[in-house]
Amino acid sequence: MHIPDGFLSPQTYISATVVAAGLLAYSSKKVHFDTQRIPILAGLSGFAFVLMLITIPVLGATSIHLTGIAIMSILFGPWMSAIAFALVLLVQAFLLGDGGVTSLGVNIISMAFVGSFCAHFVHRSLKQYSEKIALLSAGFLSVVASAFLIAITLGLQPLIASQDGSPLYFPFALDITLVAVMVPNMIAGVLEAFLTMSAVGFLHKHFRGYLYDA
Repeated sequence: MHIPDGFLSPQTYISATVVAAGLLAYSSKKVHFDTQRIPILAGLSGFAFVLMLITIPVLGATSIHLTGIAIMSILFGPWMSAIAFALVLLVQAFLLGDGGVTSLGVNIISMAFVGSFCAHFVHRSLKQYSEKIALLSAGFLSVVASAFLIAITLGLQPLIASQDGSPLYFPFALDITLVAVMVPNMIAGVLEAFLTMSAVGFLHKHFRGYLYDA
């Protein structure tokens, strides 16, 4: 799901970097770093790091991966989750080249923030009816919503930056990117849904007193 370098126009990635930096600065004011909770959050961040390194090939050259973002958001709140996940993306981009440095802003907005807040609000809205459905939905939509924003961002590049009708960066329009990105990530969303339900159930059982809104 990570966007690599060279796919986004400067108009896109500079704007996204400014927005992402502002969101992270604001997030830092919304969280309380409780030392008792940090080890569990660090463990989940490491878990997310590994999950995103494990790519599953689908539909030829396309691949998917799980994120763990819904787990962190449900257990630690969306603001803390966004900060932790942004740090994971930053390390992957700078040390491993997994996701571009220039595209880091878009990746942070789409996965760390959209994924975290989507999971948080979906879970909070549905848990009064069924905790199981709430967890499954949060996991599924955290991936699908992130993928949707990435697909839109990529698909708009030919409109944002082109010369004499030829795209300067990512060459495919929305009708192609929506299918190419969304269909595989629907599969990832299903896998993420069951991972979220299992992991949150386990951690609530054994570490309930150390979690957000427990």
